[in-house]
Amino acid sequence: MAKTGIKSVAELTAESAILGYWNEINSGGVNVGKWIRLLYEIIIQGLDEKRWFYDRRLAENAVRFIQRYCHHYKGKLAPKRIRLELWELSAIELIFGIVDGEGKRQFTEVFWLIGRKMGKTLLAAAIACYMAYAAGEFGSEIYFLAPKLDQSDLCYSAFEFNVHAEPELDEITKSTKYRGLMIAETNTMVRKLAFTSKKSDGYNPMFYCADEVAAWPGVAGLRQWEVMVSGTGAREEPLGMGISSGGYENDGIFDELMKRGTAFLMGHSGEQRILPLLYMIDDIEKWDDLEELEKSLPGMGVSVKRSFIEDQIKIAHESISKEIEFKTKYCNLKQNLSTAWLKAEDISKAFGWRKPMEELRGKYVVGGLDLSQVIDLTAAGFICEIDGILWIKAHFWLPKNRLEEATKRDGIPYEIYIRKGFLSLSGEEHVDYTDVLHWFMDLVKKYKIYPLMTGYDRWSAMELIQAMTGKHFKCDSVTQGFNLSNVADTFESLLREGKIRDMDDNDLLKIHLADSAMKMENAADKAHPRKMLVKISSKAHVDGTAMLLDAMAMRVFNWDKLGSRLKNVRRSRTAEEKTPEE
Repeated sequence: MAKTGIKSVAELTAESAILGYWNEINSGGVNVGKWIRLLYEIIIQGLDEKRWFYDRRLAENAVRFIQRYCHHYKGKLAPKRIRLELWELSAIELIFGIVDGEGKRQFTEVFWLIGRKMGKTLLAAAIACYMAYAAGEFGSEIYFLAPKLDQSDLCYSAFEFNVHAEPELDEITKSTKYRGLMIAETNTMVRKLAFTSKKSDGYNPMFYCADEVAAWPGVAGLRQWEVMVSGTGAREEPLGMGISSGGYENDGIFDELMKRGTAFLMGHSGEQRILPLLYMIDDIEKWDDLEELEKSLPGMGVSVKRSFIEDQIKIAHESISKEIEFKTKYCNLKQNLSTAWLKAEDISKAFGWRKPMEELRGKYVVGGLDLSQVIDLTAAGFICEIDGILWIKAHFWLPKNRLEEATKRDGIPYEIYIRKGFLSLSGEEHVDYTDVLHWFMDLVKKYKIYPLMTGYDRWSAMELIQAMTGKHFKCDSVTQGFNLSNVADTFESLLREGKIRDMDDNDLLKIHLADSAMKMENAADKAHPRKMLVKISSKAHVDGTAMLLDAMAMRVFNWDKLGSRLKNVRRSRTAEEKTPEE
């Protein structure tokens, strides 16, 4: 690439705050959490692979403008100009200096999760100021969003202070009654907006800032964010920013951005335009440890005194409610937090293998079942241990009349998976569970593979379970909830160690694993928060994952009774150990 100022990682020098921050992370000079470390690993790797590039001119333009025109608007530092710390400089360079192959900004959405007292509002107002006066288009629209007008006014007021503090900006900016601030030279409008208003479309934002998204109510908040995102379609280089500390609202835009952001970091996401700056602690048991808190409060000691945080910790120790508040707002451990679950590299370890069914002849296994609702797939499978490796097998079913609809809805070429033998059509409008029963019966009759226990979701069709028990299969219900947290941890650990392998290189199952997220149970008020399986997005499928967790639950919960046989160590079986089918 031969564009002036655009560089790959090999050409970066100490001039880049990105590289400077990365070096500090690696040397231990700064203490960051797993998500920030992973983000910078991905950024540096992407530069090295030329997936994106570093434009020094664009990065320096943003930093120079902010430090020249933007001011502290309250506190002892007001009205002094902002002086960015290394972590802030690096973030600004990531937003404005990382570009795609066309030299356009790589990231169009930023999710900035950071603890209380770290200057979120100040930074957001400074970025908005740069977008309005230096990096926008003619006719730009700049919005500060929140559920209520007084909340959106926080960032707006910080922005307005910058304008009036700089005669050069104040001179070209006018205040209007209905349109907020207007910059006549570029016909740019700057407004604060409460999304509870009746108007929910018609916006064409160049930049929008969503303040404290953890407090946005679910459906309304998601709707407003989607309205803003869709409104940027005509813009060349738009930018949306969600800023927040932890909070309590569930299934809203915070959860959506967290799942999308962590999916990007874990390597599951096809989208490459979201920048997740997730400053969180890693170890909840160290919530009151200042060293651990550096991970969620990168400006501690500068923007807020360490003694202040120590005082807040003392207050938090006095009551459970204060402790929960501290963990939520300073540690960023949102209640019922949902994040992507399995790393792409760990999932990949389980695939690319081949294990013929004949090699499992005479082996004991545990089975799993996840039966479909209206739009889901039915999944069945088993786990078989051989020489310390857990081999997994999965098969899926889909109603015949829903194939075309499912293909369009999910964007998955299901006909290919039918040809590969991973998916079968069954029934017309609903899966015929007799086909599932026959699949299990073939394991025994055709391959002499013996399921000792089969786990099923307790919402499964009982007629199938009754039919299976009638054929001498032992089945037990599994509640797909927080109670499977230990089972999920076991599965994840084995996957990470490379001890789980798929027999068929079943990439439909691989998709389901990549689409899996974990929802934390009230993470802020428990020393060891439990987690449960959820989808990474509303359109995702995790039926294969749920089936494997059902099977793994049978293995974990029944190990004392069945473990000796599930190891499949070659030995003679007693008459009592033989299955009815033998």
